Amino acid sequence: MKELIQYILQFGNLNEQQIALIEQKVSEIYLPKGQYFSEAGKIPRQVGFVLEGVFRFCYYNNKGEEITDYFIDENHFVTDYLNFDANMAASEYVQAVTDCRLLVFTKQDWDDINNTIIDWDKIVTKIVQKCLTLKIESRSPLVSEDATTRYLSFIEKFPALVNRVPLSYIASYLGITQQSLSRIRKNIR
Repeated sequence: MKELIQYILQFGNLNEQQIALIEQKVSEIYLPKGQYFSEAGKIPRQVGFVLEGVFRFCYYNNKGEEITDYFIDENHFVTDYLNFDANMAASEYVQAVTDCRLLVFTKQDWDDINNTIIDWDKIVTKIVQKCLTLKIESRSPLVSEDATTRYLSFIEKFPALVNRVPLSYIASYLGITQQSLSRIRKNIR
């Protein structure tokens, strides 16, 4: 719980009653590897804060191939926030890559916090902006770099994920085949 509060406090101030309200509204869940936190075609119903584990955002392209779009690990929020907030069906899946333990807010509890804590919306806006910035910063170089450079950038940006995420997901994220990734890994050792 303290990890969640410390994270939120980076984006705004909260008094003890507000912190108590947040702690009262959140519950801890366990999500086994392979399970979905949110699914394409369904309205996301919760916001999570990852205590342990790794999630990936993925979708299917027009050829039916599964594409990994992004990874989320410990001490970060995980949700399809825009669709959660708008109460609209998601276009991506959010899947547990490893066994995960997280703190979760239901839509009702999130709205209760928003309606009770003054400036909660400003804190949330700053969190969402930071998350989007991190995503863009990690994806932008992938467009113009060769495969080896993309993999080296991935290692630099996500050092904790390299040995926790299946190669097929990393290859998909980098936009290369698993065989190419295996060759690249062999060549840089």
